[in-house]
Amino acid sequence: MDMIAALERQLRELDAQQLTRTRRTVETPSAPRMVVDGRPLLAFCSNDYLGLAAHPLVVEALREGASLYGAGSGASHLISGHSTAHDLLEERLAAFVGMDRALYFCTGYMANLAALTTLGAEGDAEIFSESLNHASLIDGARLARASVKVYPHADVDTLGTMLAASNATTKVVVTDSVFSMDGNLAPLAQLLALCESHGAWLVIDDAHGFGTLGEHGRGALEHCGLSSPNIVYVGTLGKAAGVGGAFIAAHASVIELMVQRARPYIYTTAAPPALAHALLASLAIIEGAEGRARRAHLQALVTQLDESLRLQRWQRLASTTAIQPIVIGSNEETMRLGAALYEQGLWVAAIRPPTVLVGTARLRATLSAAHSQEDVAQLAAALNELERTCDEPQ
Repeated sequence: MDMIAALERQLRELDAQQLTRTRRTVETPSAPRMVVDGRPLLAFCSNDYLGLAAHPLVVEALREGASLYGAGSGASHLISGHSTAHDLLEERLAAFVGMDRALYFCTGYMANLAALTTLGAEGDAEIFSESLNHASLIDGARLARASVKVYPHADVDTLGTMLAASNATTKVVVTDSVFSMDGNLAPLAQLLALCESHGAWLVIDDAHGFGTLGEHGRGALEHCGLSSPNIVYVGTLGKAAGVGGAFIAAHASVIELMVQRARPYIYTTAAPPALAHALLASLAIIEGAEGRARRAHLQALVTQLDESLRLQRWQRLASTTAIQPIVIGSNEETMRLGAALYEQGLWVAAIRPPTVLVGTARLRATLSAAHSQEDVAQLAAALNELERTCDEPQ
């Protein structure tokens, strides 16, 4: 029982630091208004940025996909699990983001592990990782067993010095496009210029940009006007696309090497083909007139929130994306504010270390095209009033 006691001690320590994580049970489809643990809430914590998770056309496509292909794939892609639906989706995704080939994964975490462990597998490889990268990129770099060097957030000059000093045969620069806890964009054009001049791969995790950025929703590459054989693009399909999974898109040779060597792809059961079928419907919405209208509405809501907040003590980070963070500072106050909003029927995520740095705990409000102007006005009013009336941290 000493082992159990040791685990319980760790749990008590987390609780004392206000770092205990709690699951809530959602009883309704993903939407701004949900029933959570038996009570109705207005939610600002989903990554369903375009409101497609419960879109009737996507839901119907999922039903149709299940009737065509069944509930599961039955095996890994390289055994018997690679369906026509997977094949069609990969062709569509490659064309959508302007790449040679694409490879569909069960999750974004697996896609990032695959990208970095495959490209960073050579003995003298070096990975240059952005300091605010997502945990999946950090873990992928570690699992690659390459030399890993971290460059400061958005610091192109320091990265350039590091690349110039590297003698590695394989160099891999990896960055989020939209930083998940800050909402700002990486300097992708400058990063690509560096990679092209130093013969390095640029792995871009566009989890929070795919579907929301660019005229047609094609993500950060369209938004920044970028194209290069040096780019290895990772897109997530469970956020703005509203379904699930992720993909890597790149030069055909990169994708073929992934098929041959990427363990997160080879050694797992393929995602249900019905999901791939549903994603084809989602992509059609994203690219079409409805997708453009939803992105325009989302951007209008971002502007509305920016203009409505009157915060003095808390810091709203500058963000033009759906991710709207408000840095509070202490874990205790952040949890207290999250609970106060919850009591008012507003669900906003309280983010603490290790997801963010110690002393930068924050409320992370995420907006969706499914929100209304009235929803955002309610959130802004609640935040303004809480800051006005709450006590200073003890």
